[in-house]
Amino acid sequence: MTDQPGTELKGKVAIVTGAGRMRGIGRGTAVVLARMGANVVVTGTGRDPSTFPQDEQDAGWRDIQSTAEQIESYGVKALPLVSNVADEDDVQKMIDDTVAEFGRLDIIVNNAAAPYGNDRVSVLDLKSDVFKTVVDVKVMGTFYACRAAAAQMIKQGEGGRIVNLSSTMGKSGRANTSAYNAANFAVDGFTQALSKEVGKHAITVNSVCPGLTETSRLDPMGRTDKWDARIAEVPLNRAGTDEEVGELIGFLCSPRAGYITGQSVNINGGVITER
Repeated sequence: MTDQPGTELKGKVAIVTGAGRMRGIGRGTAVVLARMGANVVVTGTGRDPSTFPQDEQDAGWRDIQSTAEQIESYGVKALPLVSNVADEDDVQKMIDDTVAEFGRLDIIVNNAAAPYGNDRVSVLDLKSDVFKTVVDVKVMGTFYACRAAAAQMIKQGEGGRIVNLSSTMGKSGRANTSAYNAANFAVDGFTQALSKEVGKHAITVNSVCPGLTETSRLDPMGRTDKWDARIAEVPLNRAGTDEEVGELIGFLCSPRAGYITGQSVNINGGVITER
């Protein structure tokens, strides 16, 4: 065991979707929540190990199983689940399995997103099925998970925390990112609407909008000229880390953030400062 868990989220049960990557916001968030004392359910798509980045292969990384081991090193419980957030029935099963294992659900972090890649082209070249995949995972997945999680939290009658991952791309359009822009703008708007519906149940709903973050999701961008150009746009002159984003999410899931809801919170090194 690497450490003793904190007590701020002791007894709470959290779900973090898209938490199987060794360098990823999902994993970073799951570890932060575990460190705060929560039991954590982590989901992934069941990636083929042959597709893992080289650093994951070198480390013997095992997707959500390895994230679960990191969680359990803090003396709390983990439940790894293979789940497709774009499938409504799969999402309901994720909630049901969580309640069956732990008896409750207090927190959900909707982090899953379609891979970075063939959506990063001009609108004129963007295939409709690629656009749909981005929206199905990010928007429909967030909708399915929020609806199912909120229903469980309302049934329990003890409030809850919902955090949806958006992006700076949900605040400002950028050439060749129209699908991702559309999906993340939608997440921010959905978050605001849902917060007004479930506030009376003591459930807060916020979105977190990271900028450039050092994760394996961005490996297709490379770490040469294109990466350096993006770094040059950041006033702090560096990319963020997965656990820095996780720490912000952990705060929003904590009792300290009980009066924060309906917000889309930037964490981007100063690139975008508007709401």
